[in-house]
Amino acid sequence: MRLSSLYIYPIKSTRGLERDAATVEPWGLEHDRRWMVVDETGQNITARTAQSLFTITATPGRDGGLVLTAPDRPAFRVPTPLSGEPVPVGLSRLDRALSAGAAADAWVSAVLSRVARLVWLDDPQRRELGAHHGGMTTDVMNLADAGPLLLTSTASLGQLNDWIIADLEGRSGQGGGETNPEPLPMMRFRPNVVIDADHAGELRPFAEESWATVRIGDVRFRTGELCDRCVMTTVDHLTLARGKEPIRTLARHHRWDGSTWFGSRLIPVTVGTIRVGDPVVVA
Repeated sequence: MRLSSLYIYPIKSTRGLERDAATVEPWGLEHDRRWMVVDETGQNITARTAQSLFTITATPGRDGGLVLTAPDRPAFRVPTPLSGEPVPVGLSRLDRALSAGAAADAWVSAVLSRVARLVWLDDPQRRELGAHHGGMTTDVMNLADAGPLLLTSTASLGQLNDWIIADLEGRSGQGGGETNPEPLPMMRFRPNVVIDADHAGELRPFAEESWATVRIGDVRFRTGELCDRCVMTTVDHLTLARGKEPIRTLARHHRWDGSTWFGSRLIPVTVGTIRVGDPVVVA
């Protein structure tokens, strides 16, 4: 098996960036989810409720800052707010982040058409990875929901898309009247690392759910937990249209303990650089 795709999301809930290589740090990939958008009370704003976040592209600069772009908006450069105002935030296991400043807040608020603030996690070591998410005493993480990295596989996505088509054909035979959908892209699940097989039959659908450890290139990870999926996966990142997939099909074929599942959350055991094409070894 090999690493087939690699993504970072510099601002939580905004558009992902595909990369050929990335540095693995103890809390996740370099530049991945060190920033997030909050409301005037400090509560995290995500694309679950503010789908226009998907229209924002945040590109890391060499100085650690960002360049923000969005349709019909001028590009905006945000320096790293090393001396920014501390902002109380409502994210688990984190009490505060640093404000990116009034100008950045105004730019993001204009895109979202609501009052919003952009904040930065100055030190990811301040946010522990909870034991209920597979964390140990020394594990820390970025601004992701529940784990430093998310792993998915092309085999699992292929099986999901096959289920969607088969279920649609079944409903059509009962007079459902739905048209053939386009296959769901992997970006609906917002992974960091995507695994593919080198040859047919090497990678079974959802095999990643049984992996205790994973080595990508020379970097080792352990699985913290599986990833339960939410309504964010039902939003088309390009059109912002909301549908029923993949939750409808996952609920029928891959649901237990009251949740639907796709992908697994990884915790770095070592650090280093991973690259697309790197071999993947599991145990």
